[in-house]
Amino acid sequence: MAKCDVVSFSLSPSTFFIIVIFALTFLFATPPTEAAAAAAFVKKTVSSHSIVIFSKSYCPYCRKAKAVFKELNQVPHVVELDQRDDGWNIQDALSEIVGRRTVPQVFINGKHIGGSDDTVEAYESGELAKLLGVAAKDRDDL
Repeated sequence: MAKCDVVSFSLSPSTFFIIVIFALTFLFATPPTEAAAAAAFVKKTVSSHSIVIFSKSYCPYCRKAKAVFKELNQVPHVVELDQRDDGWNIQDALSEIVGRRTVPQVFINGKHIGGSDDTVEAYESGELAKLLGVAAKDRDDL
């Protein structure tokens, strides 16, 4: 009769948690081709338009960022992530590119400006008008 040895070991709760997170990340990760396509889309969009806002249509912070450009009589190219099948992939790509997953994410002439608060701050300081090459307008409270 063959003898079978049983090996046992125990994991600390934190080690177990790390293993579970790693496994879930691996199982639900965006496939490399989709991730690469989303990153390429972000880069091409940012380089093809002077003003780009990655947004979600229902987001109040996104509306606030869009309102800034309306005040400056500028029309941004807006990508509504919630209205695209690949919106999550694009949001993942933005996270990799700019280090933030939140929306909005605003770009001017290829330069990442930031989110809503950053955009409003740049507007209020006159920096946004300078970046866009437009005259600063007497601002209304946003």
